[in-house]
Amino acid sequence: MKRSLPRLLAFAAVALLLAGCASTYLLDNNVRSFSHLAALPGQPTYRFDRLPSQQEPGQAQLETMADPALHRAGLRRDDADARYAVQVAGRLLPVLSPWADPWRAGWPGWGGWGGWGLGYHRRGLGFGAGGPWGWESPWYHREVSVIVRELPSNRVVFESHASNDGPWLDNAAVFPAMFEAAMQGFPNPPQGPRRVDVQVGRANS
Repeated sequence: MKRSLPRLLAFAAVALLLAGCASTYLLDNNVRSFSHLAALPGQPTYRFDRLPSQQEPGQAQLETMADPALHRAGLRRDDADARYAVQVAGRLLPVLSPWADPWRAGWPGWGGWGGWGLGYHRRGLGFGAGGPWGWESPWYHREVSVIVRELPSNRVVFESHASNDGPWLDNAAVFPAMFEAAMQGFPNPPQGPRRVDVQVGRANS
């Protein structure tokens, strides 16, 4: 079957990503943060808080991914003696790839009958396979958020959101990097929307 140039380029890009597990990748994030904290307090302890809709295994995965970024920002987890309650959220949506063949693109992100990729479902991170028409470029829109409430008043003192669009497949590496971007500058992040680049992966030895 004859393939269009965009589809061949998409296939090559995905193949490089799969082969580059030991290489680094610069993840660009669109970040917007809001803070009412003048400085990090003397007791920067926290515990995770969940909405009723977040009582599922996937939420525990997200909290594990967010934990290192919170620690690097100066917060320390202490469920028994927490000063703050931290609520994290994340989602992944398949969207139309910029490399998609416009004649074959069906449902955004999966390219008509074909396509494959990782997805964040109700039960966590999963893998999906496409149909008989061959390869399609998997492309995703990811979002994470961090909300910090002061206890016992439950007043929101920090809120941050990060988003990214791209083909990167390793969600276990991407989501922690996005939480790191969301926490950059804590407790006094720059005002307004900004771009935060975070290196993902490790250099070849």
